[in-house]
Amino acid sequence: MMSLRDVRKTRGEGSQRYSLVIPRLELAAGRQFALVGPSGSGKSTVLDLLALVLSPDGAQRFDFISDQGHVDVFGLWRAARQNQLAQLRSRQIGYVLQTGGLLSYLDVRSNIDLPRQLLDLPDDGSVERLAAQLEVSEHLHKKPQALSVGQRQRVSCARALAHHPHVLLADEPTASLDPLNALRVMQLLLGRVREQGACCVIATHDEGLARNAGLHPLRIACSRDEDGGVTATLEDAR
Repeated sequence: MMSLRDVRKTRGEGSQRYSLVIPRLELAAGRQFALVGPSGSGKSTVLDLLALVLSPDGAQRFDFISDQGHVDVFGLWRAARQNQLAQLRSRQIGYVLQTGGLLSYLDVRSNIDLPRQLLDLPDDGSVERLAAQLEVSEHLHKKPQALSVGQRQRVSCARALAHHPHVLLADEPTASLDPLNALRVMQLLLGRVREQGACCVIATHDEGLARNAGLHPLRIACSRDEDGGVTATLEDAR
């Protein structure tokens, strides 16, 4: 799916500098990771890099690998090939935002179906099937504001999976839920990911939840540098 070597991203300067280093990361079909680290360590930055919405400053290797072959993601960023990046992002990646990101003017059915509509995919029953599996079938006609927080998160998960992406990313998808609902949403999400044979990376502050869900931990370690800035390093994962 994805192969990264020495990927780097820096923001700010001096004592306000934050640098992220990913020495090695291999995302393969069926693998499930929990991205863990203290608040402010850069979990969302890692996800944005993997989601192809944030450009790396440097990389020895940043490839997306699929049945269609290898794509040099860092090369696309350097060449400003935004259209190709957008196509890769929309077809291959699903992203569950921490806030859910549902469109308030669309009902639940249309929100889930949105990525399929944008890709002009035919109706194959995925929307109804995911709604049933994630237990939101009875809410398909409702707008997001009529749902509970947990229901909105399940709808967001369904939308991220509707186009059968190869990589599923989720940024604290259970952060606003109580422990019982958090575990339920995590189990439902991971069940669908396994069913589709996708790889997933889920950022979470709750290591206990991640461990109970069977996720392999990816930890971020932070250190203060001589200039007062911070360097965050993702542990080597292969």
